Amino acid sequence: MDEGTPRFRYDVRLANDIEPRWQDRWEREGTFQAPNPAAVGRPKFYLLDFFPYPSGIGLHVGHPLGYIGTDVFGRYLRMTGHQVLHPFGFDTFGLPAEQYAIDTGQHPAVTVQQNAAVMRRQLRRLGLGHDRRREILTSDPSFYRGTQWIFLQIFNCWFDPDAGPAGRARPVGEGCWPAWTTWTGRRTSSPCSGTGSARAADRTACGTGCSPGSGTGGSRSRSCTTRPSPFPRPGRSRCQRRCCRSLCQT
Repeated sequence: MDEGTPRFRYDVRLANDIEPRWQDRWEREGTFQAPNPAAVGRPKFYLLDFFPYPSGIGLHVGHPLGYIGTDVFGRYLRMTGHQVLHPFGFDTFGLPAEQYAIDTGQHPAVTVQQNAAVMRRQLRRLGLGHDRRREILTSDPSFYRGTQWIFLQIFNCWFDPDAGPAGRARPVGEGCWPAWTTWTGRRTSSPCSGTGSARAADRTACGTGCSPGSGTGGSRSRSCTTRPSPFPRPGRSRCQRRCCRSLCQT
């Protein structure tokens, strides 16, 4: 250290002395752990970051850009009396993990764990207030069995706008789903449910990238010719985007 530099100047030397000691204390005392069951009388807040794909390179500058923002917000909420649940996880399920395994010749289950360990170490050095006990890896069967269960609830339901003041999902095979409107404004009949296209999640037309003459929305030989509707339409379009409509609340 230069003679003209004050000893209390917060540089790399001082950071490497102070930061690890506080990080060790937070981990030892469980500072950022949300109790379960929750404390009575304190407002609860669920704070969630996007899950990074754990590549072998580790974090890039875009990761802490978002994580520091949520960390600051979570610390503010704790100081104002909130009970904050701030978990974290890794997006380990998908083509990036598969391609990385192909490139390295290792099984994806091995590479994602190794790469996640690198990012855990980097995230800890940032001093972020995550509850490490509640870490999620999306390739873990104990996690994706839940997401698959949720999709099955969606797939086996259709949205009924006439059920209750705000509408609700109903099981497939119960009642009739509504009519739809074409681009010309012509109303079609309202067939009864019981087929696959009545489901709340179906390979059918949707409102994203689907318009006449655009050639988008998955159509190759011709463009979509029907109006995007809030409800699935059997056989009305070649748009092949999967649209999840509503979670069945039965």
